[in-house]
Amino acid sequence: MKDNKQAKRKVYGKQIFKGLLVVLSTLIIVYFMPRTETVGYSYEVGYPWINKQLIAPFTFAIYKSDSVIQHERDSVKRAFLPYYRVDTKVNENMKKRLLKTKAQEWSGPNAALYIKHISIMLDSVYSRGIIATEEYDSLLKDHKYTIKVVENRNAKNTVTKLVFTPRSAYEYIMFADTAKFSRLVMQHFDINDLISPNLIFDKEKSKAELEDMLSSISGASGMVQSGQKIIDRGEIVDEKKAAIIESLVRESSKYKEADSIIRLKMIGQIAYVLFICLLLLSYMNLFRNDYFENVGTGILLFGLMDFFCCVAGSMVAHNFYHILILPCCMVPIFIRVFMDSRTAFMFHCATVMIISSFLREPYEFLILQFATGMVAIQTLRELSQRSQIIKTAAVITLTYCVIHASFMLIQNDEIRFDRSIYIYMMVNGILLLFTYPLLYVFEKVFGFVSDVTLVELSNISNPLLQRMSEIAPGTFQHSMQVANLSAEVAKKIGARSQLVRTGALYHDIGKLERPVFFTENQKGISPHKHLTPERSAEVIISHVTNGLSLAEKNNLPEPIKRFILTHHGLGKTKYFYITWKNEHPGEEPEQSLFTYPGPNPSTKEEAILMMADSVEAASRSLTEYTEESISNLVDKIIDGQMQEKFFSNCDITFKDIATAKEVFKEKLKIVYHTRISYPELNNKK
Repeated sequence: MKDNKQAKRKVYGKQIFKGLLVVLSTLIIVYFMPRTETVGYSYEVGYPWINKQLIAPFTFAIYKSDSVIQHERDSVKRAFLPYYRVDTKVNENMKKRLLKTKAQEWSGPNAALYIKHISIMLDSVYSRGIIATEEYDSLLKDHKYTIKVVENRNAKNTVTKLVFTPRSAYEYIMFADTAKFSRLVMQHFDINDLISPNLIFDKEKSKAELEDMLSSISGASGMVQSGQKIIDRGEIVDEKKAAIIESLVRESSKYKEADSIIRLKMIGQIAYVLFICLLLLSYMNLFRNDYFENVGTGILLFGLMDFFCCVAGSMVAHNFYHILILPCCMVPIFIRVFMDSRTAFMFHCATVMIISSFLREPYEFLILQFATGMVAIQTLRELSQRSQIIKTAAVITLTYCVIHASFMLIQNDEIRFDRSIYIYMMVNGILLLFTYPLLYVFEKVFGFVSDVTLVELSNISNPLLQRMSEIAPGTFQHSMQVANLSAEVAKKIGARSQLVRTGALYHDIGKLERPVFFTENQKGISPHKHLTPERSAEVIISHVTNGLSLAEKNNLPEPIKRFILTHHGLGKTKYFYITWKNEHPGEEPEQSLFTYPGPNPSTKEEAILMMADSVEAASRSLTEYTEESISNLVDKIIDGQMQEKFFSNCDITFKDIATAKEVFKEKLKIVYHTRISYPELNNKK
């Protein structure tokens, strides 16, 4: 009763876990899904529009491009007239200086006449205006041939070349009437000292007027009414249509739909994502229900999908429509490395189907992702070297480029070389290289083990294997043979060969504690002669628990520990069990004394190792190695394991077992060099 209750609780717990995964995934993805109108188009000016007919969903302004606005600003700046104010005090002060100072310095004949003439000349030059030489040169350099002169709050346009500089004003006064007024006499009045700029640049007013003119530049060049056709499929995208399309994209980020429409969209999104998640759950229940035994597996599967969908949703929501930069192929790569190809493809399809719903034109995205997903799964069947990730990323990038170019040919009868799209594809390939370091993170967080780790563990220079080869050489050789047999079977039936090979190398490490008690390490003398069958069975069985302790001490991954526990399953130490029964006829022993702790295998790989271990160990006891004896031995051992239902908890098929038998027979024939019997020569006389 207690076992039934525990089993029911386990089933209920698993169902609750599945339900939580589906509900949480749906809520998380829908939260990040964009609910306003998403606009993102792939087009090129001068080429046909490859998308469907585009109708304005709302009224919006046609924005000018940045280059057009900048051109207009530059035009305004060139046409702008700077403001100068007249300092009337300059002329007054200079005339006072002339009368008070200069007149006293010169008292020659006609002095009054000269003073009057100079005073008139000063009025003349100051009325036209005098400007500093540097400013005058700067105006001409900037092509400012007219300026605004402000006097008494009135501004008038003045030709720049009609304004004096201090030098030109001096020359004008000196040469105004040389017939009546001698230059030599004029020099006595030091005219330079009477000339100073009276046109002062009004920086504040000029800046204010320029900013006012610049602000009047309109950012729009027209309006598009709601329902108006923008462009149809096949039309050439010219500069004007491109400006309208870009304006639509820009306005879409600001456009807010009605709350009722948003609610309807959310309901549709929830139904869509929930349906896809339920399809995935149905697939898992039918074909990969064992994955839910490990909480980390379920979290990784749905977590990968959630993460990429959320990132894609955020990109679209923030108007970053170059979704090809997102390395969606990471999803099938991770799942393929840690699990299997079918599950990898299913979750990849689900992920890209959800992401495609964010996009206005999803078809090319779906085509590209389905193709590259299949390529990723096929090129990375077993990850054992770093270079495989680089090769896979390169092949995926090439697939992106080829499929995109092919799609363009189908749509337009020519290849449109949009450099930006191919750059995004290359960036996508570069991001895929981060798969390798992330594999290590996932191994540690979720307790998975990748083929790279398995390859490292299977190196015979590993301290634990090195110790086995020295202390228990017979067990080491046995493990090597079992590893070869298991890996070959795994390849034939589609199991993880590297996993079962590594598991085989470590399955008997518990024998390191008492190596002499195991036949393969003995040299003619068996310590079991001095022990009772119960005690001998205890010693033999202890190599499983000892092996588990060593595995934990050396931080071996969980899957390797499973091989240590399951390679004998719930089987018995038959030699000592039968010995006890022979010594105690008519009695039944305590079964637990002669039974391994188990459990029985739960995966193909564990089943393969159990078969290979038993077959290899038993083959050493054959008196002769012929095809018939080896074949009979293999059939007897594996059929016996099937009768005892050792494989009832794993997904290995009768066909897989039949294939395993054939592989064992062929390999053992090669190992023991079976030969045909040569005929003898009849010496007849």
